[in-house]
Amino acid sequence: MKKAFITGISGQDGYHLTPLLLSKGYEVHGLSSGQDRARADKFLKSFPEVKIHQGDLTDFSSLLEIISLVSPSEIYNLGAISFVGLSFKQPELTANVTGLGALRLLEVVRKMHAEKEIRIYQASSSEMFGKVRETPQSEFTPFHPRSPYGVAKTFAHYSCVNYREAYDMFVACGILFNHEGEHRGHEFVTRKITSHVARIKLGLIDSFELGDLSPKRDWGYAGDYVDAMWRMLQADVADDFVIATGQTRTVKDFVTAALEAAGLSIDIERYVKFNPAFVRPAEVDLLVGNAEKAKKVLGWEPTTSFEAMVEKMVQNDIALESAANKI
Repeated sequence: MKKAFITGISGQDGYHLTPLLLSKGYEVHGLSSGQDRARADKFLKSFPEVKIHQGDLTDFSSLLEIISLVSPSEIYNLGAISFVGLSFKQPELTANVTGLGALRLLEVVRKMHAEKEIRIYQASSSEMFGKVRETPQSEFTPFHPRSPYGVAKTFAHYSCVNYREAYDMFVACGILFNHEGEHRGHEFVTRKITSHVARIKLGLIDSFELGDLSPKRDWGYAGDYVDAMWRMLQADVADDFVIATGQTRTVKDFVTAALEAAGLSIDIERYVKFNPAFVRPAEVDLLVGNAEKAKKVLGWEPTTSFEAMVEKMVQNDIALESAANKI
């Protein structure tokens, strides 16, 4: 039986990746820090067969102890300070967890002399492209990150490339563009939109606040993207892959789709108020990916449309808000 070890297992992608691996017969282990105990307990209610280990990406000794104990065949490094806005307020913590955390995992595998036994997936990010040099972005597009999060992800990415080349380790990097779903955290703009639209639909609020509605993103469904992660670690050769839909939409488009999914008027000015406090110090204006390499090498393509993704999120939030407010 294959064993998988997932950092950040209680985050959005962990919620999608875990059932995929379980369905394929994996024994799944996850990493949770002491501060995430409540999230870990909630996660275990959904997946009681998963084994959660207490540790931290900032602590090399805990990672070495856990990975030596588990002896996984695959490691999925999903753990990070993943909210871009927060990274501007906590840049040092972001660098330590998101950047150096990946380096610590690589060093653990090297110190264990398990380069040939353990395959590693690194969650790289389209935020590394930042101020894009070309559109669409591919594996060959230069990076120009525009946030501490993007900078940390770029460090982690190049660390993985370096260990792959220097030590012949199987390290695959998925340069994932924005992917959303019903397990997305409420601090992210997409979940903020769908949860507030759900509350408007139920008559709980009249409006909500957002920042700039013009940035463009390539949004896909998280359930599709974790399949790409798994496929990368089954490939014959470790490599880097852009995972994206190839289509771009604005934040305003996302709001419109959410209102339509809830059966509300698409009069955005009626429901959304602008708040300059939500505007980033440095914004990424346009991200759209070219996933042709993943299609050709991995046989991967997205299967969930933008509209279907937003519909899933809105209906999930309507159900959650209805239950919470006994409507």
